[in-house]
Amino acid sequence: MCYDKDRKQTRDLLKETGLTYEDYAAIDDGNRYELAGGKLELMSLAPLVKHQMISFELQKKFLQSCEADYIILYAPVDLILSTDEVRQPDVVLINRERKDIIRKRGIEGAPDLVVEILSPSTIKRDKIDKLDVYARFGIPEYWIVEPNAGMLEQYILKDSQYEIINVFHDNEPVTSPNIACISFTMRDIMDNVPELED
Repeated sequence: MCYDKDRKQTRDLLKETGLTYEDYAAIDDGNRYELAGGKLELMSLAPLVKHQMISFELQKKFLQSCEADYIILYAPVDLILSTDEVRQPDVVLINRERKDIIRKRGIEGAPDLVVEILSPSTIKRDKIDKLDVYARFGIPEYWIVEPNAGMLEQYILKDSQYEIINVFHDNEPVTSPNIACISFTMRDIMDNVPELED
């Protein structure tokens, strides 16, 4: 009975706007959501296995070269940008000198790097909506990883908007103008992600 009541309450919230972090945090129906401008957005089912493998390989590379200077977090983790904007990026890097933005309930403020790995159901959200939101809240660097092409798009914040400054593929070294410790190639990542049967 309680489960049905929670589902009805969540369905009602999905139709509303003007929601806050407190509304978002109170939902406990087994689904994952993001709060976009005060509107609840249902996230897709669990990411595909390839998506998860790429996320894991990125985390390993970050840990190998950046752990001394950066805290590496990965989904699900709440990135609380304001009372009505809560996102769940795939991977996040926060300089240890700025660790005060990490709180019990999530990250409160702009991390140094946010990485989103595209899924068929998130392409528009990641390439349009989040590109705008992450820029608006001052995240200095945003990466979008395209799993099928094994490609990484790198965006840097300039004058409150993102500018794509590089696209990394194959053996080209992935570097960052903001995070000196980053050093890997997309081949390093993709060679550890086998092709999977449907």
